[in-house]
Amino acid sequence: MSPDEQPHPHDHTHDHQHDHQHDHQHERGPVADASVRVARASDAPAVGLVQAVVFREAYAGTLEPDVLATFEPRAFANAWRATLEGGQARDGVLLVACAGEQVVGFAAVGASDDADADTGTAELLVLGVHPDARRQGHGSRLLHAVVDTARARGRSELAAWLLAADDATRAFLTAAGMLADGAHRERVVSAGGATAGEVRLSAVLAEPEADATGGA
Repeated sequence: MSPDEQPHPHDHTHDHQHDHQHDHQHERGPVADASVRVARASDAPAVGLVQAVVFREAYAGTLEPDVLATFEPRAFANAWRATLEGGQARDGVLLVACAGEQVVGFAAVGASDDADADTGTAELLVLGVHPDARRQGHGSRLLHAVVDTARARGRSELAAWLLAADDATRAFLTAAGMLADGAHRERVVSAGGATAGEVRLSAVLAEPEADATGGA
């Protein structure tokens, strides 16, 4: 799933409304049947709804109201459905976080197309959790699944672009071990040519530690 296959607008490769409490569930209590799985085409409407809500909130301080109004669930859903029905291109995978059967979050991971990236670099293209489902561990479960997916495909590094002013997402990813690597860019974020600064975070994907009781 390449960045140019992400739903309009502007090839968003991040989302800054993660679940910042990781797996701390004491504030709302345990989440029944919380899980992460690979998305199906039938999940497209739910993913589109979550993405529209998350993007409108995330970019409220960056984009003009008329641009925010284009963040429609149906448009996002149609784009995801086309991607899912067409096969996960470029080694990309769309993952969904569920509370029971309800999709409450999503993340996409694929091969990085940055000029300085090699074949061992995966990119976290987007990650978002619906506001009503935050602080329940969904963000951390999605990120863990992204790492596992990238590692299973032979990737040794994970990168993610995010808004330079997005302190919340940077804190979330930094806590997970991703650090700014010095790369930055200006991304066009409106039809009128307005731009927003982005920075890149990255991390080496270390192999999981062997179970001490397994004698690996």
